[in-house]
Amino acid sequence: MFGIPRGGVVVAHEVAERLDCPLDVLIVRKLGYPGHEEAAFGALGEEGALAPEALAHLDPGDRGYDIVQEAMERKRREAEEQIRLYRGDRARRSAAGATAVVVDDGIATGYTFAAALAIVRCDLPERLIAAIPVATVDGAELVSRYCDEVRLLLAAERERFFAVSLHYDSFGQVSDEEVVSLLAAREGPGPGS
Repeated sequence: MFGIPRGGVVVAHEVAERLDCPLDVLIVRKLGYPGHEEAAFGALGEEGALAPEALAHLDPGDRGYDIVQEAMERKRREAEEQIRLYRGDRARRSAAGATAVVVDDGIATGYTFAAALAIVRCDLPERLIAAIPVATVDGAELVSRYCDEVRLLLAAERERFFAVSLHYDSFGQVSDEEVVSLLAAREGPGPGS
């Protein structure tokens, strides 16, 4: 079981509890437009994983290419800091030969989730499942290209979706300390155990 910080770890923890399986985290950073960081044009994850669809239109000769490269470098550094914070010196749990479930609290564009799935796909899992409570129809369709199965409770057209938080009764900020605590509670045996 893998959760995407921070809210996705809370949801993944609940699923891991029910399935009685260990939980790990996948570090992915949204790439947002300068001045409008919440509007994603792509995502990058640990181990160099990318959601490439949004970046495919960029050419090194484009005026915005350098801006995108700077944003990616900044997000790589943020990802490295999150890895140290959430895992310390522990390696990411491998999904090789196993059924891997990747969870987030919701998806809008799908870029962040797709990058997370790309990380796990490199492990060559037997089966890769995306589990999301709520998503846009477009986001779910993008995610479906990166995994074997999508488990989704509610899909909405983008113009009716607005924000993930609006689909929850309670959607408070999740602290880094809470993520670390939830991961420790479901750590289980490490890779190769």
